[in-house]
Amino acid sequence: MLYIICAIKKYICLMEGDAIVKMKRTLAFQASRLFLGLGFIGIIVLTALFGTQRYSALAQSPPSYVRVIHASPFVGTADVFVDGTKLLSSFQFGAVTDYVAVPPGPHKVQIALVGKGIGASVISETLAVSPGVVYTVAATGATPSSLSLHVFVDSNLLTPGTAQLRVYQLSPDAGSVSVDTGGKSLVSGIGYLSASNYLAIPAGSYNIGMDSPNNASLHVSATLKANTVTSVFAVGLFHGSPNVQLVTTQVQGLPGVPNTGSDPNALSQEDNVQPLASWAWLVGCMSLLLIGSGIFIRRLLAKQL
Repeated sequence: MLYIICAIKKYICLMEGDAIVKMKRTLAFQASRLFLGLGFIGIIVLTALFGTQRYSALAQSPPSYVRVIHASPFVGTADVFVDGTKLLSSFQFGAVTDYVAVPPGPHKVQIALVGKGIGASVISETLAVSPGVVYTVAATGATPSSLSLHVFVDSNLLTPGTAQLRVYQLSPDAGSVSVDTGGKSLVSGIGYLSASNYLAIPAGSYNIGMDSPNNASLHVSATLKANTVTSVFAVGLFHGSPNVQLVTTQVQGLPGVPNTGSDPNALSQEDNVQPLASWAWLVGCMSLLLIGSGIFIRRLLAKQL
């Protein structure tokens, strides 16, 4: 009888032990499912956040910056239309606009004699501009067949405390010109529809001279201020009308900032990415750790079965 009782107790203990083992296995299996589920959810959320952030960065891409100079001796006073809307009215020869922010992408630019309307455009071109890039667009041409828009890519980056100077040769009959100041040569060999590199010059007042191959010279006085970019445009004709002249304009430069001064507070795409990237690594590592833990538990359970 005692033997039977002991056998029954042993059987009960075995049953209880087996139940505990099964319960532990069940809990471990459920834990592995939880770890795997949380890990995959983390990966999905992280992917969605990166996709949303990338879309936001694209949607908030910096604008392009464009200024226009009237350098066509043929056209005279004109109206300028962009994408079918009048942008400038009574735009006179030699005039230079400020930089204007425009959306990136293609834009149709048309120029017509003042008051004639867009249907009488003598220049009609589609220009594509890139995000955050700065442009000077020159209306050029001294004859009907040579009318066009010439595009220069600008940069207002500079070293703090210095001034920058750039020369644009837009005079059709000036030939290849050289530029000097105070008898000191600055740059030479600037051909028609070309521009010099940016020249770093100490701030101060200068008498800027331009010499052409036909022994003609032009001079203009300019005060180059620190942290500014000064542009000198040669426009007009040495032999014809309107007469050749030097036109100067000055804008604020931005030391070390890749924009134009028109929008110094604009964020770059890198600025938009950084806040997310600072904790994205943590979410990604935790998700991978959870997935790895779930896989490890399942493999351990498979070995014990």
